[in-house]
Amino acid sequence: MQKHVTLAAVLNIVYRGLHLFLAIGLFLLGVYFRDFIWAILQMAHAPMHEIPFEVFDLVPLILVPVSVIMFVISAAGITGGIGLLKNREWGRIVLLVVSFFNLLRIPLGTMLGVYTLWVLMNDETITLFTPAAAAPATKVP
Repeated sequence: MQKHVTLAAVLNIVYRGLHLFLAIGLFLLGVYFRDFIWAILQMAHAPMHEIPFEVFDLVPLILVPVSVIMFVISAAGITGGIGLLKNREWGRIVLLVVSFFNLLRIPLGTMLGVYTLWVLMNDETITLFTPAAAAPATKVP
């Protein structure tokens, strides 16, 4: 079961690392959206007087909070994966929480979330991460 735990940790680190870069890209797009659209419209030689630029002010209000949420969840997933590789109980708990968010990201996130939940909720894995299994009790004479 240790191989499954390591695989789940590595897969979560890679998957969440990609989402971390996506979150940074969405944040930058949200912050510079108006300039980005302005440059595209100028390159396309679009008639600027017909475009309602007030609508473009709503896009950053959506992209920036979504990207911040993605960044936080991705950072938590990477941190939990590293904790899981170091056999820490908190890493297991963090990845359990992040795996529920992964279930919403169809199809790859759902597959990763189901696999991670299966690995981390397995009885062998739970006993692997319990403090009693990490340090066997010694009898006092």
